[in-house]
Amino acid sequence: MRGKGKFDSDVAIDELNQTMDINELRDEATLKASPPLIQTNEQIIKSFLEVVRSGNKPEQAEIFMAKEVKAHQMNSENMETIIRSPKNYADHIHEMLDVWGNFKIEIQELFSRNQNVYVRWKQIGKHIAEFERYLPTNKEVIEIGSAVYRLEKQKIVEYWIQVDRFGIIEQLKRNQK
Repeated sequence: MRGKGKFDSDVAIDELNQTMDINELRDEATLKASPPLIQTNEQIIKSFLEVVRSGNKPEQAEIFMAKEVKAHQMNSENMETIIRSPKNYADHIHEMLDVWGNFKIEIQELFSRNQNVYVRWKQIGKHIAEFERYLPTNKEVIEIGSAVYRLEKQKIVEYWIQVDRFGIIEQLKRNQK
């Protein structure tokens, strides 16, 4: 650690390289008025979910993600790994907004070990566009999902994601009635 004491605003990174200076997330006026903020990996992922994954500001994905991220899609019938860039990820979130509207994300669990952060969420949206051949109903659809994010140098470099796709389809079927 740098600095003279535990309250120094100078502290940048702990020994496990698990903190991030998030000054780039704050506007210039706020920066002048307050000391720099340091974030742990858990805080980085929480911010990522609240800012980017939530659909609030998908274009800020580059703040949280490396230039190339291995995205492991953990589907039991067909596991695959795709490479996502921050722009590609932002486009993916915009596609979700097109189908589910301005959805809400509730973080239900979040914890970390070393460079890995586990998170489980509940996403609540409205079915406003065709999805998997189901016509929109404007009814609520809930997604339960979880992911493990691996960070290096305060950036997401890899993740493993699981979504209850069966539960989503069952809701879409029920909502068609």
